[in-house]
Amino acid sequence: MGKAGTGESWELEFLKLLPPQIRIDEADRVYNIELPNLIGEGNGLVPSSALCLGPGSGRFLTLLEDTGQLPQGPAIHEFDPGNTGFISTGKFRSLLDSHSSKLDPHKREVLLALADSHANGQICYQDFVNLMSNKRSNSFRQAILQGNRRLCSKALLEEKGLNLSQRLIRHVAYETLPREIDRKWYYDSYTCCPPPWFMITVTLLEARMGVAFFLYNGVSLGQFVLQVTHPRYLKNPLVYHPQLRAQAWRYLTYIFMHAGIEHLGLNVVLQLLVGVPLEMVHGATRIGLVYVAGVVAGSLAVSVADMTAPVVGSSGGVYALVSAHLANIVMNWSGMKCQFKLLRMAVALICMSMEFGRAVWLRFHPSAYPPCPHPSFVAHLGGVAVGITLGVVVLRNYEQRLQDQSLWWIFVAMYTVFVLFAVFWNIFAYTLLDLKLPPPP
Repeated sequence: MGKAGTGESWELEFLKLLPPQIRIDEADRVYNIELPNLIGEGNGLVPSSALCLGPGSGRFLTLLEDTGQLPQGPAIHEFDPGNTGFISTGKFRSLLDSHSSKLDPHKREVLLALADSHANGQICYQDFVNLMSNKRSNSFRQAILQGNRRLCSKALLEEKGLNLSQRLIRHVAYETLPREIDRKWYYDSYTCCPPPWFMITVTLLEARMGVAFFLYNGVSLGQFVLQVTHPRYLKNPLVYHPQLRAQAWRYLTYIFMHAGIEHLGLNVVLQLLVGVPLEMVHGATRIGLVYVAGVVAGSLAVSVADMTAPVVGSSGGVYALVSAHLANIVMNWSGMKCQFKLLRMAVALICMSMEFGRAVWLRFHPSAYPPCPHPSFVAHLGGVAVGITLGVVVLRNYEQRLQDQSLWWIFVAMYTVFVLFAVFWNIFAYTLLDLKLPPPP
């Protein structure tokens, strides 16, 4: 496991370096903390009103709330006599050296990089808040990276004596993150709480329902190949069908039905090999957002570009994650240190191409039950489009707020426009074009 949680005593000591009033910007809110309310003439109790800062305002403040006390430490004016909110890098290093035994070595390295990055010889308290609250801005990241270039430290990959769980976390870090400072940060802070529940839950549901329906349909229909075109197969309430496009849940639930056991198997493998590590690093919220956005974009793309075809399979979400991951590797090729990355990228692209080629062939293969067509392949393309836009922004901004990224808002706006366009298309275009749709199941 990572080693997060060490060094809190040092963080509390640093809290005493604040000027009489500080400002913490967190989640677009500004909190004013009157320092005399926090620190008295010794180990005074911390008033509860001083701790009502809202979620995510720093681990050291959470610790204060738990303990109710502040330990002894240096006086405020000793390090910041002018109450400027800054201290010199020399005094910062002195404080760091005096508490180095309490700090995880990787966190100490990040703090040293922070000190080395300030050419003016001063460190702002807000940088420290950003570091300890895991909310690193772009400017802060650049400062850390600039300072890190001057550090001659051992790479995480060279560390010895790690147990199995630590080696797994290190492996995931090298598989997904292109910067060494981010890999060390992830390695120290990952606690497997919560675990990657989203991808595991979705994959288990897809596997269980896919296998169950495959066996049931194989027995009831008397065939285990190309079940998807059978009229009784399309009666399933989860499959997207153009005649039933008004049933909005079908734009999402089609992921639980697949065209065959090979279709299900490839999607499950890719979700476990790519989706689970990505969720371990970036969290269920971000990876779930990319996955669901790819799923919805896939079905909507089919309703616009392949209007007469049904849709099955989770390829929209899978291709969103895989294409985002592959694009992130290509864009950060020199920084990605995963083993055999060229060979593995080639294998991944070959597998995806074969699966996509199978879907294209199946779409235009004559149906055994005309006029019921085979499922569309366009959902794959919708997933790829989401992956190389929204997905890449998510993967490139580890531990940073997406709302601070202009590209994020640009791609969100593009996605919103596409969804609105597809909704109006489904309402009006089918009637205006007078298409001959397959009969309702």
